[in-house]
Amino acid sequence: MMLTAATTDLFAFDAPALKELAATQPGPFFAYDLGAARERYRRLRALLPARVRLAYAVKSNPGLPLVETFAGEGAWFDCASAGEVSAVLAAGGTGTSMVFAGPAKSERDLQAALFAGARVQVDGIEDVARLHALHTGERPLPVSVRVNPAQGVSEAASIIGGGGPSAFGVDEEALEDFVRQAARHDRVQITGLQVFAASNELDAGRLLANHRTTLGIGRRLQELLGRELDLLDLGGGLGVRYEVDRPSLDVRALGAGLGRVLEENPWFTGELLLEPGRWLSAPTGVYCAHVVRTKVSRGERFVMLEGGINHLLRPLLTGQSFPTLALRPGVGVLGRETALTTLAGPLCTSLDRVGTGDLPVDLQPGDLVVFGQAGAYASTQAMTHFLSHPAPEQVWVDAG
Repeated sequence: MMLTAATTDLFAFDAPALKELAATQPGPFFAYDLGAARERYRRLRALLPARVRLAYAVKSNPGLPLVETFAGEGAWFDCASAGEVSAVLAAGGTGTSMVFAGPAKSERDLQAALFAGARVQVDGIEDVARLHALHTGERPLPVSVRVNPAQGVSEAASIIGGGGPSAFGVDEEALEDFVRQAARHDRVQITGLQVFAASNELDAGRLLANHRTTLGIGRRLQELLGRELDLLDLGGGLGVRYEVDRPSLDVRALGAGLGRVLEENPWFTGELLLEPGRWLSAPTGVYCAHVVRTKVSRGERFVMLEGGINHLLRPLLTGQSFPTLALRPGVGVLGRETALTTLAGPLCTSLDRVGTGDLPVDLQPGDLVVFGQAGAYASTQAMTHFLSHPAPEQVWVDAG
């Protein structure tokens, strides 16, 4: 693949910047463009209705410079561990602009969320009972409930969302019973709803259909509670493309559609929350690893890199490769004659595959393979300690 106008959202840096970065890094590294992160946040913010809050999903990339960048833009944050809560507070975020989620919250997690003042999203009556025991304030603790929709969910991937059996949330058909049980814990008050029904969705129409489903569940929940909801959390799912021939998510259409969804639901007067993670962070980062050797085995072309699933695990988990290009130090981006190539790492396991790509046939040791869209679910999702190879460097760039 060559760097062209059609691939500018796949790779965070242009060819000269990549050459400059490669010259300073002897080993594998991640590089991130904080200016690009800032621009993407502002673009999305400008296209959404004013009532919609943006909560950056810290799980996608908890790097402190990135979290600081979004905190400086006034973002909310979606956290799923005590560690993520600490990262947000260290970056200048506040608990009052934080939601806390997770299907199996530990005592430490709940205490961290309460200490910070975050809005906890409960996944069952057990969470309610534990918060009832932990909360010592004079007023009831406002929480949101995550609901697993019974139907009406449209999705292209089901890594975290979906409408089938789930470890997440309260099944919609059990919602009435949940509300009745929760009412017995008077130190906790259900005042919000979260539904997360998609992952990496590129179709704005699918996302909007799911948001309408969420509003429908919210209206029923409000009727069951007998009080107004103050927060509806629509979850994340805003996708990025990993292939050149796929269309990007039309965020303008998403923003306009959300405006119409709000007009269709005048009963809801509170705030809406979106939890984009990947959409904000993925295009800001690249992963770069040098070629160690190449080979052909029984007709399949392999390129072995100095980093593998200890640095990039996502292709093994999802079967979807990151976009790739090749760079030769002192020469630039390569790509005239290419062939389908399997990318393997240095680990002593046949599982160590980091995707496939059309890469130059003349790749040689010392060339650099650059993986795009690596600002999300990359470095911190990997098997970093496996086989005790060194961790990749993390390079943060901010051109202002």
